[in-house]
Amino acid sequence: MAAKRSGAQGKRSQPGELPEAVPEPRGEPPLSLERIVATAVELLDAQGVDGLTMRRLADRLGSGVMSLYWHVDSKEDVFDLALDSVLEYGGPPQACEPQDWREEVVGVLEDWRASMLRHPWSASLLPRRALGPNILGRLELLSKTLSGAGVADADLNVAIWSLWNHVMGSTVTRASFELSDDDRAAAQQRLARRSERYPTIERSRLLLDSDWDGTFRKGLDFLLDGLAPRG
Repeated sequence: MAAKRSGAQGKRSQPGELPEAVPEPRGEPPLSLERIVATAVELLDAQGVDGLTMRRLADRLGSGVMSLYWHVDSKEDVFDLALDSVLEYGGPPQACEPQDWREEVVGVLEDWRASMLRHPWSASLLPRRALGPNILGRLELLSKTLSGAGVADADLNVAIWSLWNHVMGSTVTRASFELSDDDRAAAQQRLARRSERYPTIERSRLLLDSDWDGTFRKGLDFLLDGLAPRG
């Protein structure tokens, strides 16, 4: 990728001239798009979406703010690049090659969820950003796998969005549900005192259930059971 992205700001060279170099502070590695994206991810992990500004990003890079615009067009561009970078899917480990379509789908979705839980800001950004090549690659792989398993073309979009909603919903809930064990126990006790009004969820001890991974996987199994071709 060229060091200067189209549309970026900065002094432009005349035809036949080389672009004017933007000096970087001594002691810092050369500024590059890869460093900008990696540092943006670190800043987002530490301070969330509201904590990312071009000034803070430049300070972390040991750079001037204007130098960033030789590589990215705007802060929105940084968000798009950082989001897509954390959603890259490298495929299953060679020792764990999927045996059938269900294993492949589960592997893609569990990796997707794990990536977003490592970077909780990504779940809030994904629904309102342009889809980048990494997330589009995941959706293409899912669609191809489901189609190969016999899901009809007419049902393919419903299947993809249902799986998307399961991943997104479980990730957002897990990332935002920060009750301690004591808080859960107290909430369940309050529910028990109202058991005549909420008998079923009190009996199932809903508010004490913290098996996030198990719930995600079992819910995914319910979805995939519904998508399995009928013999």
